[in-house]
Formats: sequence, structure tokens, C-alpha cells
Amino acid sequence: MLDPKLIRENPQAVKEATRVKRVASPEKVDAWLAADQRRRSAQTRADALKSEQKKVGDQVGQLKRTLKGGTTPELEKLLEQANAFKTQAQQLADEQAAAETEAASIMLQLPAIPDPTWPIGKDDADNVVARTWADPAHPPIKLEGGKKDHVTLGKELNILDFDRGVKLAGSRSYVVRGAGALLYSAVLRFAQDSLIRRGYEQMIVPVLVTEQCMVGTGYFPAGREQAYITQDNTVLVGTSEVPLASFYGNEILDLDKPIRLAALSTCFRREAGAAGKDTAGLYRVHQFDKVEQVVIHKADDAEHITLHEEIVANSEAILQALKLPYRVSKNCTGDMGQGKWRMYDIETWMPSRNGYGETHSGSALRDFQSRRLNMRYREKLEGGKTETRYCYTLNNTAIACPRVLIAIIEQYQNDDGTITVPEVLTPYMQGIEQITKTI
Repeated sequence: MLDPKLIRENPQAVKEATRVKRVASPEKVDAWLAADQRRRSAQTRADALKSEQKKVGDQVGQLKRTLKGGTTPELEKLLEQANAFKTQAQQLADEQAAAETEAASIMLQLPAIPDPTWPIGKDDADNVVARTWADPAHPPIKLEGGKKDHVTLGKELNILDFDRGVKLAGSRSYVVRGAGALLYSAVLRFAQDSLIRRGYEQMIVPVLVTEQCMVGTGYFPAGREQAYITQDNTVLVGTSEVPLASFYGNEILDLDKPIRLAALSTCFRREAGAAGKDTAGLYRVHQFDKVEQVVIHKADDAEHITLHEEIVANSEAILQALKLPYRVSKNCTGDMGQGKWRMYDIETWMPSRNGYGETHSGSALRDFQSRRLNMRYREKLEGGKTETRYCYTLNNTAIACPRVLIAIIEQYQNDDGTITVPEVLTPYMQGIEQITKTI
């Protein structure tokens, strides 16, 4: 959510954000300004009316005390005027409430203004690659010379079962079993341990949240079609960012230092807008598990940039430990979404795609989420005074399974059809260093 003062004082900047982000429209900004003006006008008139009501009320009271139960034309006129004021007050209250509702609805559609140093573009084709990385001993491979994709390898080694996954849960479903399940868990546990070592507090959070959590983090109303909503109007999350960022909602914090949180959760996405895309394999599925990192800190742009680089570096360190080739891209304005100020994608090399596939998404949102969540902190000022301000929030994937398994399985395959387990994962694999076929 935006600062209303910002929209009033600099509507052109918000209109430009709607254009470059392709979110809402300049006309929506004008509609918000109009609704806001109606709300403020109704409030001003209501305040003036209250003053008049008080004067008339005082006169009525004085006359009634004087007349001691009697009446006069003057009293009757004042009582008639008081009733008229009461009717006007209700009309103004209704007008103000309607304008507030309209303004609030529009506000939820308006985009945050992106960092002016970030690339402007239409979609992911306009993203700018910031850097690439590959271990010299594990360069990106191609599926040639008998090498196979993860679907074929997974079936042959009996670690992936897509047919039974579909039987159990429908399209875009899968089962990971045996040594594959150990590998799946090992990746997630390694990522968790990596963040803990870097000072992130481990959390176990609900994956079924209120609609307000989804609105507060910016996933509703725009992304509603991507979510699974229960009959109780609770929502299955698509990322633990939602409960982590909402954790301190409607609170005022003492932020001596940034709050660093991490959680492993099962995630759910309908993939409603991806009909016919990536229907085979593990790339685009309805259910997955993800280790997420969320940071909450003071409203300081320089610190925000530093923390954004930190959470991306955390994820890069995990991929480098796994020796998986990847690249980091700056998401252009048209590919960063409504609430983002800055955004990086990390894309890991996937031989079966003959290219990089998105595995991480790291976002800096400034106060966009905290305004929706009403999450503030006390800023200490000179003279011992304090002022409440909205926090800044950031988030990034640490690792997500099963998508990253595509890269691991395909990059670590051997000529004999086996898969070597990445060295950093062997402590989590019960002694298994190579995945071979089992009955």
C-alpha cells in the first residue's frame, strides 16, 4: 500500500509506476484522488456541521431549562434545526464511508514506485543479467551424448513417480520416493542450516492463513486466482513469506536491529494462468516445499539495499555449495509485480530446458507490505521523544523443492545412469553418496 500523502503530492510518479509496471492504470490514480477528495470534503463538512450542532444543542438545553417543560416557537424551530442537522450528519457519514471504501479498494490495486535505478521493461525478456556463476568442475551441461532429463532419470531410478502422483492428486502432481525423498529433504535441511548459521531465526508457521494476511502481504486481491481458498475463507499459502511477514502485523516494534526470520513450509499454487505450460516434470507443480527468508527493519533505504543484497547472497551461497550453475537477474519493472521496489531472480541451469530456470525470487518492498499489515516501529528522536514509522520488509527464497531437483538430478547424472549426491548433502543422506536404481 502506498502513502496517501505521496499520491496526493506526486500523482504523476504513481501514474508512471502503473505504466512501467503494467499494474492498474493512470486512470486508477485519478479515481483514487477523486474518492480521497470526496472523503476529505465530507469530513470537513461533517466537522463544520458538528460545530453548528453543538451551538444549537446548547441553545436547546438552555431554553428547556428556562421553560421547565414548556415550549415556544423558538424552541420548536431549534429542535427542527437539530433534527435537520442530524439527517445531514448521517448523509455526510454515509458519503464519507462510501468514499473511504472506494479509495481503499483502489489503493489495493496501485503499484509501489520502483527504484529509479532498476531496469524499465515490458516482461522477463527485458530483465538484465547482473552476474553468472559456475564451478569450473561443474559447468552447465547439455542433454547430449546419452544424457537424460530428470523425468526419465527419475523413473528409471525409481525416485520419481508422476503417474501415481496424478492418480493421487490430479495434474501437476508427483511422488518423490526412496533415495529421491532423502535428497529432497536433504536440500531443504541444508538450506535451513545455512540460514541458521547466518543468524536467521527458524520458524514453524501456519500454511493456512486468513485472507487479511494475503491482502497484507500483497498477494490479494490481484493474485486471488492463484490461491487455494477453503470453505472457511482461509487460504493455503504459496510461500511462508505470508505468515512470516504478517507475524508482527498490527504491532509496534522496538527495532534495535533487523529481524531475520526463516521458515520451511509446504506451499500451494493453482498455476491458474499457466494452462499448458510445463505440464511434464517438476518445474510447475501445485504443491512444493520451500525455505523462505524474511527480513523486517527500519525505514532506511541504504540499509534496505544492503539487506536485499544479503538475502540474495544467502541463496547464492547455497547454490554455490551445491555447485549448481546459476545467474542473477535484475527484474525489469514489467516483471517485478505490484509491491516491489527492487527485485532479483536467481535462475539455475537446467539441462532439460537448455537454459536457466527461475528458482529464487528476492524482493525489496520498502513499506508496501507494512502499511497493509499496519506493522510499525518506534524511532528514537532527539530529546528522548519517539515517533512511530512503518517498517521495511524483504523476502527471498533460500531453496525450493522439487524445482531445484531438476538441476541437481540432471547436472549430477553419470554415464551409467546413476546420480552423484552433491558433497554438502551427503551428511543428510544416511550414507548414500550415489543414487542407483532400486526395485
